[in-house]
Amino acid sequence: MAQVLEFRLPDLGEGLTEAEIVRWLVEVGDVVAVDQPVVEVETAKAMVDVPCPYAGVVTARFGEEGSELPVGSPLITVAVGAPASDADARAESSGNVLVGYGTSEAPARRRRVRREQQVAVEVNGRSAPAEVGEGPVPVISPLVRRLARENGLDLRELTGSGPDGLILRADVEYALRAAASPGRPAQAQAPVQTQAPAPALTPQTPAAARATPATPPAGTRVPLKGVRGAVADKLSRSRSEIPDATCWVDADATELMRARAAMNATGGPKISLLALLARICTAALARFPELNSTVDTAAREIVRLDAVHLGFAAQTERGLVVPVVKDAHSRDAESLSAEFARLTEAARTGTLTPAELTGGTFTLNNYGVFGVDGSTPIINHPEAAMLGVGRIVPKPWVHEGELAVRQVVQLSLTFDHRVCDGGTAGGFLRYVADCVEQPAVLLRTL
Repeated sequence: MAQVLEFRLPDLGEGLTEAEIVRWLVEVGDVVAVDQPVVEVETAKAMVDVPCPYAGVVTARFGEEGSELPVGSPLITVAVGAPASDADARAESSGNVLVGYGTSEAPARRRRVRREQQVAVEVNGRSAPAEVGEGPVPVISPLVRRLARENGLDLRELTGSGPDGLILRADVEYALRAAASPGRPAQAQAPVQTQAPAPALTPQTPAAARATPATPPAGTRVPLKGVRGAVADKLSRSRSEIPDATCWVDADATELMRARAAMNATGGPKISLLALLARICTAALARFPELNSTVDTAAREIVRLDAVHLGFAAQTERGLVVPVVKDAHSRDAESLSAEFARLTEAARTGTLTPAELTGGTFTLNNYGVFGVDGSTPIINHPEAAMLGVGRIVPKPWVHEGELAVRQVVQLSLTFDHRVCDGGTAGGFLRYVADCVEQPAVLLRTL
């Protein structure tokens, strides 16, 4: 007799209470091995493959793609051989169900074993056939699946233009444009709900509302969940809890750009501009540690932090994320460049782990990549400050008493007014500007 074990959605990171099912990696009837990924989920912080700690046959899945499950709710059930006791059953599992990354002995590559025929699984003393699902849709990217799902498009109706018929994002976007055209056959059009139904009336509804029910405005509704929902919650909390203030200054970045060019001309690893700005930030925080802190509201204390874990804003197809460079204060420009490159690529591919998106103490936001000069950053709660950097562009500038064309950048600092006053914030920003204008100033802190 087989024993059916239930695997529940594990804790996937600090403070996370739910996750959205992006893609099931197994069907009912599939044979799974210990620590084989069975589902791809998206939390507010990262995309994660969740491995199953049991080996056996999948007998049930809980939740459809696109639905959200709370941590601790059933995810799948697996039929395993009937051991003598529960202790024996646990011995067949990996035991590693936290965080969702499997054991260290698990193979790195994704394994999936499909049944070619129906599998008979004995459950509760009787034999029942386990269903074998349809063949997989040729889609790799969860972003493509999500785009299709949110617009009501059946991927099985598409022919992919990628290698071996792989469905790409361009294929989905083309199908959506075609569905919106008048000449498209009705049965092939993707249903898109643009207006929510009117709320049901109850006996408790006020008479005025029953007589003239409010009609929601027409338009496309975008759920505030996943990364977008997490960003909305964090920014709202920052605005409601932190009494912030912003100061800014223009700086001549000509010498900084020359210094970077000279460093990269030596033939070694390339140094990024972001790495130089980060190096300046860590030097400034060493002089003004008040800005590398957090506020413990319950204890009414300011906690000045010893290490600088530097977050940086990265725009991705999933939304805005803030990867964190741990111990940035102990890294040189070369090490910072390498870590920024690694985390940026992970953000682009959606493979950042929750650990790489948490624990920041100060954030550097280079919004100049969007072609804008200035902004008023919103502090990344529970941090105490964020430095914003605009684009570096040629502008008229008085240099050594004469008007000249120089590379000018606007720097802005938003800070928590509870941790310091304007003098400290102004001193920090002025030191950053001095280092941008005269990189040799950094030599004093090396």
